[in-house]
Amino acid sequence: MGRPRAFDEDEAVRAAVGLFGGHAYDGVSVDDLVTHLGVHRNSLYKTFGSKRGLYLIALRRHLADEVRPLLDALVGASDAEAALRLITSADLRLLLLAAIERAPVDEEVASEVTAALAAVDQAIADALGVPADLAAALTSAALGILLRGKPDNAATALTRHLGPLH
Repeated sequence: MGRPRAFDEDEAVRAAVGLFGGHAYDGVSVDDLVTHLGVHRNSLYKTFGSKRGLYLIALRRHLADEVRPLLDALVGASDAEAALRLITSADLRLLLLAAIERAPVDEEVASEVTAALAAVDQAIADALGVPADLAAALTSAALGILLRGKPDNAATALTRHLGPLH
């Protein structure tokens, strides 16, 4: 009979979200996971199957914990500036890293990222009553602002020159 699990799986996944969100998939080794999560290598493999398995679980947790609340908040966005501010104030590091690093080489990650971004686009379109392509452009602008690392006042500067959206 095996020993009982000596770690909290939920805490390990939450820690993995932070680790992958801060260093990306390729920037995190199995040794990093073992050390940072406080999980034995064998337990990590037994519980999550692989580094990729843990990554997928962490990505899905990130989507549930960060993107889902963002979608809920976007429902109340009164204008493009409010929508951009909501997106640029959210912690979307893991989503962005997944889109850039893993989605091009991992179909399952690509599917998760595509669905999450489509949901953000749809939330914006619904909240603002704008066409899907304009909502996607606003999402892209907000993510670009996050990638540049300068969200302060960017939403105001961008929307000041757009005028009302229809």
